[in-house]
Amino acid sequence: MASSRSFNDNLPQLSHPDGSPIRALVVDDEPSLADLMRMGLQMAGWDVRVAHEGNAAVRVAREFRPDVLVLDVMLPGFDGVELLGKIRTFDPTVPALFLTAKDAVEDRVTGLAAGGDDYVTKPFSMEEVLLRLHRIVQRSGVATADSAELVVGDLTLNQDTREVTRGGEDINLTATQFELLRYLMENPRRVVSKSQILDRVWNYDFGGQANIVELYISYLRKKIEANHPPMIHTIRGAGYVLKPADQ
Repeated sequence: MASSRSFNDNLPQLSHPDGSPIRALVVDDEPSLADLMRMGLQMAGWDVRVAHEGNAAVRVAREFRPDVLVLDVMLPGFDGVELLGKIRTFDPTVPALFLTAKDAVEDRVTGLAAGGDDYVTKPFSMEEVLLRLHRIVQRSGVATADSAELVVGDLTLNQDTREVTRGGEDINLTATQFELLRYLMENPRRVVSKSQILDRVWNYDFGGQANIVELYISYLRKKIEANHPPMIHTIRGAGYVLKPADQ
């Protein structure tokens, strides 16, 4: 998955306008392929659910309300084309990408005619699937791409001017504090580990000095949470999560 990770770095970071992650439902009866897809999308910051057959997929879709579907055409019980029809009875506009081992033109046409938004045949490149899914989600209008301004609750960070405000009050950050906050705000409501923070903010592994992350988190808390409710939360054994103070 290393190649998918570097490829993700070249894709726009997509999220809902409120900063919450894009939701994807992957349905494939091959667990290894479904897990590969799940990991690739999670690396892109998406919230992913997996199902291995049609009935389970319908139940998950009703509860999860995905922004995009990734459907294997050949599924036990009923196929992906029929599954799409069932899901669209309660979510009529959800877009879908079909995955299949079939490569005949008529099979691709059948999938697209049934309402699929795109079609990829197996074996496929993970990078190609991720790119196609990004394009589908962007066309659907449910997501916003990277912009100069990141907003989480009443906290705003402008990537061009490097200005940070909370509740309209200016916050002065050092360069490293700014990069740490930017990374947290790029992943709102998502737990990020110390190793992920080290890799993104410092670009190398501090080894035994991983407590540098704890130190800078404490600096950041003092600045953005002074006279305000907390936004940065420690998840014991997992890392840190930034979310609006009222959630």
